[in-house]
Parts: sequence; structure tokens; C-alpha cells
Amino acid sequence: MNPLFTYLESGGFIVWPLFSLAVLLWYGLGYRFSVLQQGAAKKNVRLLIDLYKEQQWPAPKGILEEAIMKAEALKNQNLPELRHHLDEQFRVYPKEFNRYKVLIKTIVYSAPLLGLLGTVGGMIETFDALRSMNMYTQSGGIAGGISKALITTQLGLAVAIPGMVVSGILNKRQTNIEMDLDQIKDIYSSQANAEQVKL
Repeated sequence: MNPLFTYLESGGFIVWPLFSLAVLLWYGLGYRFSVLQQGAAKKNVRLLIDLYKEQQWPAPKGILEEAIMKAEALKNQNLPELRHHLDEQFRVYPKEFNRYKVLIKTIVYSAPLLGLLGTVGGMIETFDALRSMNMYTQSGGIAGGISKALITTQLGLAVAIPGMVVSGILNKRQTNIEMDLDQIKDIYSSQANAEQVKL
């Protein structure tokens, strides 16, 4: 029998919901990573804007480049209140950034609680075996109860801790990208205002 399957089976019924939560968690983290990875730029915003004006790249390689192309197109239309139009165009980005964020947070907080529920079940099984003086039964007795308690605790923490760490890194990256997007809006708004004053 597969050692992983044996390990999961010895943890009792709580292991399977925890395993499902782990799959959902890493799917959500993977999605957020791919979205936020698109926004990562090695150059600062002003340099990217200068590069675009010099080279006019045909296709954006990331979110910031896409945002600069949108901002440049709006600015060239000489729209009044450019900042309002930029806010409307950029509104799609926070929605993408925040997708699965609540799911990830919920799983990170609930996984240790599910592990604790399995721990309690394992301890109840252990005390039942002690009460009936059955050192080993079909359900595992004392050894099975303690094993179940430890496995579910371990699995709950194994789901939550990496999820919390990776989620924190992604949240920091999201904050940086949002600040860069705000900087793009500020730069183009000030440029548009300056040109209107000249006219």
C-alpha cells in the first residue's frame, strides 16, 4: 500500500477534508502568484514610462506595462479629468489581485481548527481504549488514538503555516504593485494637468 495513503488513512476522517483544503489553498496561492508575477517589473515606474515613450512596445509583458499603455492611450485622447478615467480603467486590477484572497485566509485559519478537531477525536479514542483496557483494538486502541491525534495536528499545521507565509509574501507584492499603479495614475494626471495649463 502507498505510504502516503497509509499515513492519511491513519489520521481518521478529518485528514481528507484537510487534504482537500490543502489542494484548494495551493490552487488559490498559485493563481495569485501567476497574477502578481505578471505585475513584477525590474525597473521603476518612471523608467518604464520613458521606455514606452521611446520604444512603444507592441505587447505588454506585465501588469505595469499594460497599465502604462492604457494610461498613454487615455492621455492621447485629451480627456478632461484624466484621473477619473484612469481610476475606471485600473479598477480591474484590484479585483484580479484579490481573487481567492478570502478563500486562502479562511483555509489558513480553519486548517489548524480542523486539525484540533481530529486531535480531540484521537484523544477520545485513546481514553476509550484506556477505559476498556484494550491496548489494541480494530480501531487502533491507544496507539491508534494517539497516532490519529498527532497526525491531524501535524497536517493542520502543515496546511496553515506554509499557506500563511506564502500568502504574506504575495500580499506584500500586491501592495507594491498597487503603489506602482497609483504612481502611474499620479504621473499621467499631473502631465495632463500641466499640458492643459499650457493651453
